[in-house]
Amino acid sequence: MFNIQTIKNIMKKLFMILTFIGLMVFTAQYAFAQEAAAEQSIHQELKVKFIEGGAGFMGVILLTLVLGLAIAIERILYLNLSTVNTEKLLKSVEDALAQGGIEAAKDVCRNTRGPVASIFYQGLSRMDEGIEVVEKTVVSYGSVQMSQLEKGLSWIQLFIAVAPMLGFLGTVLGMITAFDDIANAGTISPNIVASGMKIALITTVGGLVVAIILQIFYNYLLSKIDSLVIAMEDTSISLIDILVKHNK
Repeated sequence: MFNIQTIKNIMKKLFMILTFIGLMVFTAQYAFAQEAAAEQSIHQELKVKFIEGGAGFMGVILLTLVLGLAIAIERILYLNLSTVNTEKLLKSVEDALAQGGIEAAKDVCRNTRGPVASIFYQGLSRMDEGIEVVEKTVVSYGSVQMSQLEKGLSWIQLFIAVAPMLGFLGTVLGMITAFDDIANAGTISPNIVASGMKIALITTVGGLVVAIILQIFYNYLLSKIDSLVIAMEDTSISLIDILVKHNK
């Protein structure tokens, strides 16, 4: 049985625990509220700057970002789906050749996604014409697959180049607006030129930010494509070696 002192100690510890939990909950709620307020203020600030930079001009810059990101995301999904375990594929093709011949190996490639399996399938389809024909087929179809991997990158390059140009064009137009205001007022004052200068700076920043974002995605896509191309070349050589051994 518990005595009075034990019950008091238990109640005291329970009270401390509940107090600690309450403080943690309050702190978490306060931090969440502060974060939500900060996010809202940032959102409002971006909206204000977007309007101040000229909704039409900034809208065009934003459109380049949206189109570039759409192409980049589509390419990322495509390249990730094209990535397979090449060592496992080679082992499966080799085992299929040993057990069921060319048709079994073709079935393995047919049921595997990605450019490597497609190259293997095209090479195996020409196996009856000799190893030299298979090698030429693998090289030719490898070039076709490489062009498929690079599809859409030229558009991303275009948006990377166009976005800062649009920003600089906005800068020039903003400066022209500032000089027009000075000419109309007949005097120079910060209040007169502030509007035009603000448009000039905001559009420049917008164009540069869009170009930086798209450049990061573009470099990632290039590195992904390079790794896939290296895998295609290595596995194609290994496939030729496997086929040479199979014909002996």
